[in-house]
Order: sequence, then structure tokens, then C-alpha cells
Amino acid sequence: MSKIQWQGSTLLGPVPAVLVTCADGETKNVFTVAWTGIVNSKPPKTYISVRPERFSYDIIKNSGEFAINLTPSSLVRALDTCGVRSGRDTDKFEKCRLATQSANVISAPLLAASPLSLECRVCDTVDLGSHTMFIADIVSCNVEESLLDEKGKLHMEKAGLLAYLHGSYYALGKKIGSMGDSVKKPRRKS
Repeated sequence: MSKIQWQGSTLLGPVPAVLVTCADGETKNVFTVAWTGIVNSKPPKTYISVRPERFSYDIIKNSGEFAINLTPSSLVRALDTCGVRSGRDTDKFEKCRLATQSANVISAPLLAASPLSLECRVCDTVDLGSHTMFIADIVSCNVEESLLDEKGKLHMEKAGLLAYLHGSYYALGKKIGSMGDSVKKPRRKS
């Protein structure tokens, strides 16, 4: 397979596209973030990378908190609106009709329509150039009950989440395997 060399770029994908909520006193906002992920398991840590000129940057810097609200495909229009409109001049909660609910640990609101929300407290910041990375402890997870089976096992595949890939949004598709499939012993026939 022949490849053409390009300059370094942000071509990693797909990546999660999430709605991040934040609050500092009476000021609150919701905005779209695609530069996010998990950075550690124990203790659980995540990050979001935010441009310093974004309205939410100072809110998060001052409060030290934010929530990552995983986004179902049904919210793709809201996700896009929250990514292209500024909270400086638009109440995006109202414009997108995004109902909120109180978090358990942090002061930022959670999105009621999000099937899973991560409450986060900033533990470190890293200035990277165009963005600042807010590294955070995940202090609470809020999971929609319909994603749990009768034994309490989480089935995130039922959440209908979306992903971002090079300027477009995609609904996550069918399952094609599971972690560890390549090392599982074949089942014996009875």
C-alpha cells in the first residue's frame, strides 16, 4: 500500500465528541470538545484541551471543575451548535433546549439527556500552544439506569453515542469484536 507523506496534523480519529458543562458562580456554559480522552486508570483521570480564547476557558480555570457529558446521536445538532456558537453572547442551554440536572460532587451542571456524565476536578494544566490541557480527576460518574442490565453491568453500546472524524459526526455502529478475543481459547464442542 502506497502512502503520501504530509506534515504533522490532527488526523487521529475517530475521537469522542462530547458536550462539556462548566460553571463559576452564576456563569455557566456548555461547549463541544473533541480533544478529550482517558489518561490514567487508577486513579481515574481524563483531560480536555481548550483554546484560551474560548468563553469556557476562564470558567474552568477559575472553578477547577467541569463535566464531560457523553453525547448520543440524538444530540448531534446541539453538539454542533455548542461547537460553533460562543457562550459569551448565546445561552446555549436555552438555544439547544438542553435540560440540566445537579451534579453529585461538583458545582457544574450535568446534561439530563446525556446517558453518561463524568464529574471532573482539575488537578493539572499544561499549556500546549493553541490549547491548554486541563487534566482532571474523575470524581463521580452518572450513568443512565437504562444502560444497566439486571446484574448492574454497564452496556454503553445502548447509549447511541457519536464520534467525530475529520470534520464530520458519525453514529457508532455495530460491534465487531471484544477486547481479549485474540487470546481467548476456543470453546470446546459438547
